[in-house]
Amino acid sequence: MKSEEGIFVMLWPVLRALSHGELTSDQLRWVRGRFQLEEAPRTEGPGAAKSIAHRSFTDDTGTRLVLDLARTGESGWVFTLFYEGQRPSTGTVEEHRALFRQTVDRLGLTLVEINPAASADEVLVANPAPPGTPESAIGAHWDLPYDELDRVWPHVGLREDAPREVKEVKLRELMRTPAWSAAPSALRHQAEEFLRGD
Repeated sequence: MKSEEGIFVMLWPVLRALSHGELTSDQLRWVRGRFQLEEAPRTEGPGAAKSIAHRSFTDDTGTRLVLDLARTGESGWVFTLFYEGQRPSTGTVEEHRALFRQTVDRLGLTLVEINPAASADEVLVANPAPPGTPESAIGAHWDLPYDELDRVWPHVGLREDAPREVKEVKLRELMRTPAWSAAPSALRHQAEEFLRGD
């Protein structure tokens, strides 16, 4: 999308909540009313093809935000807060996190994940693969060139400042992969210390 100055601008997701469950037409009408959504899909930004309703507004700093409801599959629902230009404040993001969680609870949906996660229950953890299935994405060989835990967080989808409980969940998931036994011993030791709280 072009701004009035002719500069291309882009919507970036700052918060995304994925949930699962069936919604009636009355419940969908309630969601649109709660978030003041237009009954029209979003036409810009990533994932616009799955959008079913959205609302554009500005926060108290003048940052343009877009709140979007999208559908994924038969019974998947995605609430996303996008921003354009300056990243919204932590307060704005956390306010929407609370709204998304309240909405999911009220509708009786199952929360799958919130990204970025702020607590352990917002982390998507893959179920262990049954024996005989193909290897995980990480595989059976440790191919990350790191032996320091702080450098591993981006490879499990986390920022350095992610909450500790979120890091613990992602680290335990990594440690269950076949590749973990081939990780450097110094890294394995640091991971154990981290989980012990040392």
